[in-house]
Amino acid sequence: MASKFDPAAHAVAMRAGGYWIDTSFDQYLMQTLATNPDGIAIVADRDGKRTRITWRELEDMVARAAAALKRMGIGPGDIVAMQLPNWWQFAVCFLASQRVGAVANPLIPIFREHELTYMLGFAGAKVFISPKTFRGFDHESMARGLKEQLPTIEQLIIVDGDGADSMDNALLGGSERLAAAPSGFHTGILPDNFALMTYTSGTTGSPKGVMHSTNTAVTGVNAFISRFGLRPDDIILACSPLGHLTGLIAGLLIGIRNGSTVVLQDIWDRNYGVRLMAEEGVTFMAGSTPFLADICEAVAAGGPKPGLRLFLCAGAPIPSALVERAAKELGLTVCSVWGMTESIASTITEPERAAEKSSRTDGRAVDGMEVKVVDDEGRTMPFGKTGNLLVRGSQMLLGYYRRDDIELFDDDGWFQTGDLAYMDEEGYIRIDGRTKDMIIRGGENVPVSDIENLLYKHPAIVDCALVGIPDARLGERGCVFVTLRHGQTLELPEIQRYLAECKVAKQYWPERLEVVEGDLPRTPTGKIQKFALREQAKAFAA
Repeated sequence: MASKFDPAAHAVAMRAGGYWIDTSFDQYLMQTLATNPDGIAIVADRDGKRTRITWRELEDMVARAAAALKRMGIGPGDIVAMQLPNWWQFAVCFLASQRVGAVANPLIPIFREHELTYMLGFAGAKVFISPKTFRGFDHESMARGLKEQLPTIEQLIIVDGDGADSMDNALLGGSERLAAAPSGFHTGILPDNFALMTYTSGTTGSPKGVMHSTNTAVTGVNAFISRFGLRPDDIILACSPLGHLTGLIAGLLIGIRNGSTVVLQDIWDRNYGVRLMAEEGVTFMAGSTPFLADICEAVAAGGPKPGLRLFLCAGAPIPSALVERAAKELGLTVCSVWGMTESIASTITEPERAAEKSSRTDGRAVDGMEVKVVDDEGRTMPFGKTGNLLVRGSQMLLGYYRRDDIELFDDDGWFQTGDLAYMDEEGYIRIDGRTKDMIIRGGENVPVSDIENLLYKHPAIVDCALVGIPDARLGERGCVFVTLRHGQTLELPEIQRYLAECKVAKQYWPERLEVVEGDLPRTPTGKIQKFALREQAKAFAA
């Protein structure tokens, strides 16, 4: 039976509540250009060298890049995929795609042919923007190979390239400018239209393309700004990948929305990171737990103490000892957050309650969002009792790209997150397990099902299951349990070599192999009992 949820009525309610304000990031860019044209918009740190870009310079590059995209025939609804590190070119390409009404599709740099062939092909991306090289990897060769395989890619753009399709030549080489429309929205792109696509982790099959509008993205940005009291004079560090919502929403786009300087760090190094923060006066950043632990360690080892006042910790629970250490040694307030690709930033702990709540909860619902915990029959669970976590409100996705068959919301607009949680008497939630099969390594969701499917194709493997090992720094590391064909042997380096051959991102490789004699534990219906394997994996944590 189809849900009675009405998107049109939802939009009316979101506007009536003041959550959807029909303002684009292009308009925010133009507002700051009018009031502070020579202020610094971006400090881009790359290989220890810093490029400073004013709001005037940023808008000029966006205008020229947008004009170039328009000449290429790119317009409303076309997908512009960008697999760029945290470089200033990402900001230009993202904002230029928004100015012409295209759909921006950020992709993290760790992806290789295996992931990108699916993602770019599924999206039907018309433009693919890639670095020439990054971290020693030849992205340009990969991108050219992908273009040969995928006929939908009409235009390849290479940052640092030297040919006609280099960014300097293809996007920034001309003098023609596409000025921002007075409303900030060009023909065919409206504030409720599909404007941003990011992929889920794909733990239950192929990754799904999550569709967001300008309104849902701006609402997510506004949630951070209002709950943290961020000001235009705050300096924001974006060291989480801009291809993730954490780096994009809680980094770059807060700066664009607020008229704040954004410092981009392309490769995280804790010792250099604290120096960069201290020298640039960074006051706010968002990242997963390992970033916070690294900052504490770097300062304890003699690094400069940054003037950081707020750290938004996403991706995994925060150990209470780390919250206390950050406060004691750095004077730093650490705030927890829970969200997902589908719902951006749904619950956040405000700074005033962080010392008390951040290590024990994942925050309470932000304005415009609601969460509830229910049993399998949909009945609200008592406080402190674990159940299924549901979410609804102003930041929810429009849908999954090309997956109209998936029913997203119930009649009242609630979305089933797949997470288990409990709620306290004040409305703060705590994630208490996952109904979805995933591993979170350093804040990165590992596509478990995809990796397992590849491993099943290995000639030595009969059966396999990938689970997480608790890890103090990264949250979890992958451990794969396998049964082998008769007479076969297998060691971890061979698993890793095989996945490298399959062009799988290194961060997704298992870091421990357990060969099981006999069968993997299964239910009477044949399903692998991963809870039993997770219990075994806990013994490897030390």
